[in-house]
Amino acid sequence: MADNEKTGWEREYRTHFDENVVNYDKVRWEYPNELYADIFEYAEGVKDKKAIEIGAGTGKATTPFLEADCDVTAVEMSANMAAFLIEKYTSYATFRVIVDTFENVSLEESSYDIIYAASAFHWVDAQIGCPKSYRLLKNGGVFALFRNNAVTANDDKLYEVSQALYDKHYYSYYKRDNRSIPIAKMTYDDFLNPMELHRGFRLEGLEQFGFRDITMKLYDATISYSADDYVSLLDTYSDHKALPEENRAALYSGIRNAILNHGGQQKLNCIYQLYMGRKP
Repeated sequence: MADNEKTGWEREYRTHFDENVVNYDKVRWEYPNELYADIFEYAEGVKDKKAIEIGAGTGKATTPFLEADCDVTAVEMSANMAAFLIEKYTSYATFRVIVDTFENVSLEESSYDIIYAASAFHWVDAQIGCPKSYRLLKNGGVFALFRNNAVTANDDKLYEVSQALYDKHYYSYYKRDNRSIPIAKMTYDDFLNPMELHRGFRLEGLEQFGFRDITMKLYDATISYSADDYVSLLDTYSDHKALPEENRAALYSGIRNAILNHGGQQKLNCIYQLYMGRKP
């Protein structure tokens, strides 16, 4: 066990992403088209509707909404990320960025049709963010949270070597994840467990904040990375970025060499979660 109780996902680490903008945009995953289709269907269309994107990052989940003629206000706390977004979407008159945290940003209440966050809401204080989202939405408005659980394949030698490296360089600093069921074997009902909702979104259920018609959907995909790209991906994770330099360098070097020695590709089995509720 680690000597402290850190997990690497403490809110203090949400500023790390501003240090790695170009790399983040290059190696972070996209989200399935089916996921967006389900959001748009649940929202009964998004054309000409007003949306807030919480923690837009480099726009990994922004383009589908803009291409569907949705009016998007991105709330992004990182100045470098915000500058990247402005340049990326300069041709869209229906896009704007506010550099602030969602907890602090001032927006007009009862004015938005959709509020969404892609792998970002766990950085928000849910006790502030959920009631605020409820207030900002119009009646019938949609709150959509989605994220990716990227699970390394666990049926080969590469996995064993990687786990040994994590035991030595990662779990010597962080406490272990003591899930009763490995994430790769979790079912729909497991992901709806309040404990798992808290792990993923830092809340225990949208119904507690007044939302109704609550639903969750899961989507599967497989992504493969080269050794260099996979190490670059790891460096976009806040828990990895927050490791002591010595631990991080040793882990990255070991992982890179392990991938090169076991076929040259790291396969990730991705489980995307979409969790939605509606303001009555």
